[in-house]
Amino acid sequence: MKIKQITLILLLVLPFSLCAQVKLIKNISKKIFSDDTTRHNSFLPLPVLGYSQEAGLQLGVAGVYSFYTDIKNPTNKASTFFTNLIYSTKGQNRISAKTDIWTKNNAYHITGDIRLARTLFDFYGTGNNTKLADADRLLLKQTRLGVEAEKEFFTHLYLGLGAEFDKQKFEDVADGGIFTGKTESDKTGGKALFLKINQLYDTRNNSIYPEKGVFIRSRFSIVPDFFGGNNFTGKHFDVDLRAFKKLANSLILGLNVNYETLNYTKNVEAFYFQPQLGGDQMMRGYYIGRFRGPHLIASQAELRYRIVPRLGMVGFLGTGMVYQDNAFALRNLKPNYGLGARFFFDLEKALSLRLDYGFGEKPLGEKRISGFYISLGEAF
Repeated sequence: MKIKQITLILLLVLPFSLCAQVKLIKNISKKIFSDDTTRHNSFLPLPVLGYSQEAGLQLGVAGVYSFYTDIKNPTNKASTFFTNLIYSTKGQNRISAKTDIWTKNNAYHITGDIRLARTLFDFYGTGNNTKLADADRLLLKQTRLGVEAEKEFFTHLYLGLGAEFDKQKFEDVADGGIFTGKTESDKTGGKALFLKINQLYDTRNNSIYPEKGVFIRSRFSIVPDFFGGNNFTGKHFDVDLRAFKKLANSLILGLNVNYETLNYTKNVEAFYFQPQLGGDQMMRGYYIGRFRGPHLIASQAELRYRIVPRLGMVGFLGTGMVYQDNAFALRNLKPNYGLGARFFFDLEKALSLRLDYGFGEKPLGEKRISGFYISLGEAF
């Protein structure tokens, strides 16, 4: 009797469920392929398909809510809230949420970041000349919570404060590697509270896909001995410089320079907080973390061309390095170059799906460094 009842319920519910799913797919498709370029708030649920050499194939779900705090004001920048749940074929699984809010008249800029991650990755040691053969598989469990708020005091110039809590714990997957040989007392991880002073100068005409203007952000962080023990204390400073210029119709030149430095005040170097070269935003093609050190400098130039409103292509060229105290040398800079394609699924806000292939140096006795990426939004 129960089987008949269950069968009857399924027969009654299934058509409505299928109709609802078809309707949802149609609504998502309508949003993605809409040619509407008017200012509007929108929520877009998305299946996640990504790829990087660090994570492998990434599958999951995401939600992108893009909105204006003042739709009627054409100078009000777009705000976004992004959340995702990601499963990676290389064991980089995470739940995260990020928000980037511009209030009315762009008077305040507020950002937030929450991240829970369980990540398998390769550790190569520290420095600018690590070897591929030294790769040691580690497991990282991370919790990160951060918030920053900035107020416009002068035209385009923002000053503000921020705080970030970061806890990381490491385990060596297999004994006998380069990580097992580390003798530092903090090698299994630690936690820190970064207290930040921020400065932002932003004249970009669009915060997501700018055609002109400059963006200069600097952060100075103090990490007090809040947790004691073998936890990191010290100072952190980073600068992010960006400039954009429209060279011709649908052709944009973007320039980007990053500088980052980490200094510790007690004998806890905390390799896991050190700047890392590579990833899907700067020095694309380099495995993020292959080269890490207390200081980092990197730059890139990118040409962006919109073939049609929906499709674009880019070419990029850059260089960068990590280095120890007082050890900067131009000869140690590493090359970076590559090509990419863009699919714009929101024409009004220029939100895009990004595909990039980057190349780097060819270390002695190794094949040329390279990597492929699929992600959302521009690299910078």
